[in-house]
Amino acid sequence: MANFSLKEVFYPKIIPSLKNYTKERFFTDLMAGVIVGIVAIPLAIAFGIASGVGPIEGLVTAIIAGFLISLLGGSRVQIGGPTGAFIVIVYGIIQQHGVVGLTIATLMAGVLLVLMGVFKLGNIIKFVPYPVIVGFTAGIALTIFSTQMNDLFGLGLTKVPANFIDKWILYANSLSNINWLALLVGIVSLLIIVLTPKISKKIPGSLVAIVVVTLVVWILKRFFGVEGIQTIGDLYQLPSGIPAPKMPALHLAEGQSVFSLIQQLFPAAFTIAMLGAIESLLSAMVADGVIGDKHNSNTELIGQGIANMVVPFFGGIPATGAIARTMTNINNGGRTPIAGIVHAVVLLLVLLFFGRLVGFIPMACLAGVLIVVSYNMSEWRAIRALSKNPKSDFAVMLVTFVLTVIFDLIVAIEVGLLLAIVLFLKRTSESVSIRVFHDEIDPNQESDLATEQEKLLIPDGVEVYEIDGPYFFGIANKFDEVMKEVGDVPKVRIIRMRKVPFIDSTGLHNLSTLCKTSSKEGIKVVLSGVNPTVHETLVKAGFEKLICPENICPNINVALERASELL
Repeated sequence: MANFSLKEVFYPKIIPSLKNYTKERFFTDLMAGVIVGIVAIPLAIAFGIASGVGPIEGLVTAIIAGFLISLLGGSRVQIGGPTGAFIVIVYGIIQQHGVVGLTIATLMAGVLLVLMGVFKLGNIIKFVPYPVIVGFTAGIALTIFSTQMNDLFGLGLTKVPANFIDKWILYANSLSNINWLALLVGIVSLLIIVLTPKISKKIPGSLVAIVVVTLVVWILKRFFGVEGIQTIGDLYQLPSGIPAPKMPALHLAEGQSVFSLIQQLFPAAFTIAMLGAIESLLSAMVADGVIGDKHNSNTELIGQGIANMVVPFFGGIPATGAIARTMTNINNGGRTPIAGIVHAVVLLLVLLFFGRLVGFIPMACLAGVLIVVSYNMSEWRAIRALSKNPKSDFAVMLVTFVLTVIFDLIVAIEVGLLLAIVLFLKRTSESVSIRVFHDEIDPNQESDLATEQEKLLIPDGVEVYEIDGPYFFGIANKFDEVMKEVGDVPKVRIIRMRKVPFIDSTGLHNLSTLCKTSSKEGIKVVLSGVNPTVHETLVKAGFEKLICPENICPNINVALERASELL
């Protein structure tokens, strides 16, 4: 810890961004922030409602988290707020543990994110396999889509099961309750969202749909007496301002302790943290490629963590970096965190002065917005590309997708990662080759360069084995099998390890057992071409007690000379 430097893990991008900051840059950031803020309005409202809380909670999350992520994050252009990825997990937590459970889980997730950043785990998270990411993203998209059928068709269901299959069974049994006016509102909203980019790509289709459809529905209700179109105001109370921060009131069941509640919520908190980390870092990486910058992943995690530690006290939901809003920011000229701060201010002004108007938005219109969001999240192009890749990768993606939809994200991520690791180990072990040399070694066949070296003769009574790849638990038994197939009992065994980058505990155990068994049989073991890293591991493991230090040779020539001496 003596060498620990805070700047290494936490140095918000706003600090270098404000150096040599100009008035021209400010106006560019201002315009980008205003546009992103407008884009974020319908999304924040929709995500809040779909998550099982309410529109104001979605807006509050976008305001507070969006401000803190821009202020403290490690990306110049990242826009933070609620995202579709969290809808499934948040809805599930509320169903099981209530709003208080969500508050605690979000707070815990924030702490986990900060710890990830402090311990420099920003780069490690990037190694989550791509098929796993595609699988659970597509699964989340389908789940979001399925949650919108009640509002789209105006079925009027007050309690919808969280389980995917039960949900669709209920929808099928409720088809007789379709509200055709609500369905028309939803279809018109979808058409507006889809067609708006064809007219102007600068105006967000979701905002146009909400403004136009809300206005039309209000006119129909006010002047024509049309009823039956449910709005946000029919379901939620809308305060005009940010709620005051408050501590969550713990309502523990009889015999339940705070610690046991934390234990119950930890898997959900871990999932929130992982989703937040993955989505924010992916968004930052995509942004880097567009603007030619490099984000600080550890600072980004700490910024995300602090945001998620603060938001719960205002009734908000988990937040992370949003790829779509970040790209909107970039495309409109945003280049510093000031744009993200302006986006949060715009949302605050909307909440303060236009919060009551949110109540007029039809629920079917919001359903249309989220259906488009789910389509954009569906990763169908990535799925199509993965179908042409190795079958094992596609299988990992498919399993993760099915588990996300049928069970939950926690199970999907755990099983998906486990499958990916197992397949990786299988591929690695299959790539490791073990060759056996009996009479001679031809150096000319071992190089991609044209050489004319003399062949190395192997003395009688000597066998040469060469391991090409890591000597780990995945191939330890493979080495034993090769020796059994050979069947000879030599006087000296040379094991070439020049192509062994590392050796793990199982490999060490296997090699130790080989040396002990060989010693009992009167067979000497000589190691050749051991690299410094592997040699250090052998020394620490006390390998000199099993074989003489002279039997660990720098190359095959020395090893053959040593073998001749031992004959």
